[in-house]
Amino acid sequence: AYLTPVRCPPVGPPLERKPAVPDIRDYCDRLWNGEIDTVREAHPIGGMWNDRETDEIADGLLYYKSVSSANTFDAGDGLVMVDTGGERDAENIHAGVRRWRPDAPLRAAIYSHHHVDHTFGVGPFDAEAGRPIPVYAHEAIPEHFDRYLRTVGYNTAINSRQFFRPGMGAEFRLPWPDQYRYPDVTFRDRLDLRIGELTFELHHARGETEDAVWTWVPDRSVLCPGDLFIWAVPNAGNPQKAQRWVGEWAAALRKMASLGAETMLPGHGFPIFGANRIAQALNDTAELLESIENQTLALMNEGCSLNRILHEVEMPAHLLDKPYLRSAYDHPEFIIHTVWRYFGGWYEGEPDRLMPAPRGAEAAEWVALAGGIGPVLERARALLDAGDLVMASHIIEGAAAAGPANAEIHALRAEIYDRRAAAQDSSMARGIFAFAASSSREGKRDAFSG
Repeated sequence: AYLTPVRCPPVGPPLERKPAVPDIRDYCDRLWNGEIDTVREAHPIGGMWNDRETDEIADGLLYYKSVSSANTFDAGDGLVMVDTGGERDAENIHAGVRRWRPDAPLRAAIYSHHHVDHTFGVGPFDAEAGRPIPVYAHEAIPEHFDRYLRTVGYNTAINSRQFFRPGMGAEFRLPWPDQYRYPDVTFRDRLDLRIGELTFELHHARGETEDAVWTWVPDRSVLCPGDLFIWAVPNAGNPQKAQRWVGEWAAALRKMASLGAETMLPGHGFPIFGANRIAQALNDTAELLESIENQTLALMNEGCSLNRILHEVEMPAHLLDKPYLRSAYDHPEFIIHTVWRYFGGWYEGEPDRLMPAPRGAEAAEWVALAGGIGPVLERARALLDAGDLVMASHIIEGAAAAGPANAEIHALRAEIYDRRAAAQDSSMARGIFAFAASSSREGKRDAFSG
């Protein structure tokens, strides 16, 4: 079905228009050399260069950087887009393309996966043509759009938490769209398109999503990996999102690394130029995923609980120090949960968590054993002052579950989670912690669920 896209609010707070980077290749070189902060300035999802103007980064190749990237190829007798941006990008992308190629028709668009920051930019081109532009995607995308339609409220809640920023009020909401631009042509494993002078090889690989597609344009030696590479720890462990496929993701990265691409246009973050750098970035990312999965499986095969695995897997520091593998968005520890969920289900290996009492009832027993709320808050304060934010969080959550309307509890809880948010490089974790702090300032453990 063809549906006209609805207005989808920006992911995160509104961003000011930033000036164009003077020389994008120089900027990308400095990124690679670790001279630019990839946690904040060049954050792959919310960096300061989001919503910049389009750049012709090579002859016949137009690049757009926003929350995600959108890439337009001049194929000789028309244009092809690989990823199309989010709804808020649609008019910017269309205007940039028309400044660049005023009269060239858009012949086709390719979705790398179903996420809303990649699939909302075709609308202006459809309107311009007076008909739907052919959109190519994996065959699983329609069912994931259908899944989104069944979980509009849930996705509103989890994305409001994930993209929450300090300073926002607890009333912040990131409404989830309820209409989508479905693809016109789908495929299962591989699809080769010859459009004008260019061949586009579309390869399916389960990774961040079940419907992930990476695109290889051999005539230009350009690789578009979608979100299989994002200039950060892969988004393979997102605690609020659907299943990811860690091992298959790594295998796809290895395959892409073998191509000898000279230009790579990640789904998030800036381009990488040069075959050696591209192969290194892809192979290092694969090694990180393989290390986490292999260690997790080894411990699972010993019968270990999830809690033990979380604290025994050794993260490869030599990889996490790379500018393109910082914990800017996801966190490597979260990936352990993904592996556990895929191979082991939801039971953590802790028998008291199999059929637990309500959290509030359990917490009330612990508070009573501690001698009441007073000693619990005193201990939480001591832990906070000592800098043990993790344990302080455990203690304060018990107090908040036992005394959900206690203003003193919420005041300390807000302080603890403000500190946790400020200490996090992972914007995903930072958003969730900041949302918890903001909720407590409104007298709730969670602004959605109370």
